[in-house]
Amino acid sequence: MDILKNNICFVRDGKLRTNNSNAHTIHRTFFFSCKKLISTIRDSHWHTALTQLLRNKCIFKITLVSLLLSGLWFIGQGTYIHAKAVLAQLLLETAWSQTLDGQKEVKPWPWADTWPIARLKAPDLEISRIVLAGANGSSLAFGPGHLFGSASPGENGNIIISGHRDTHFSFLENLKTGDPIELQSYNKTTSYRINETVIIDKEKINFIPTDTGNKLILITCYPFNAIQAGGSLRYLVIAEPVQAATLS
Repeated sequence: MDILKNNICFVRDGKLRTNNSNAHTIHRTFFFSCKKLISTIRDSHWHTALTQLLRNKCIFKITLVSLLLSGLWFIGQGTYIHAKAVLAQLLLETAWSQTLDGQKEVKPWPWADTWPIARLKAPDLEISRIVLAGANGSSLAFGPGHLFGSASPGENGNIIISGHRDTHFSFLENLKTGDPIELQSYNKTTSYRINETVIIDKEKINFIPTDTGNKLILITCYPFNAIQAGGSLRYLVIAEPVQAATLS
């Protein structure tokens, strides 16, 4: 009887252990499944975060390189323009020296459609500009230009010279009544004194007399700080001759 009870208890205990073992196995399986799922989710999250980080880093590098290349390009452009301007002034000075030596219409470079005809100075501002023949766009890009139809430098009559307000004629803004101005031609240097400054509509420039008086008239766009160039107003500096010295 005791043996039977023991056997029954053994069977029960075996079943219990079996049930416990199965439960433990299920528990372990569920635990590792959850752990794997969590690990997968975490790895996926880190993978996504790492991918995004690498993508952002790549975008940052591309942006940085693009900005660097753009900066170098602009620096190169600025350096090129500056070097071009310096070279142009050297060539203009050389052409002007040859003009003073008696040569006629000396082109500063072979393809130029203009040539130096005078030198304009504002002594108080330490300004010196080579004046070119013609007041068209190609001439004004390199210096102030003499207006065809007005008296030529060194001759009698009103001499009209124009220039850009933001480059070669920007100094006109700083000239005052009474300031001296000098204009050197191939045969003489004439000293002027500024008589007045006026602002007129650009259409009235055509009505400025060119055959009476011996005034020097400097023209540029107005206002000087305008964002857009080529407005309807013009700024005039009008100077009266003081004396002329003939060059030997």
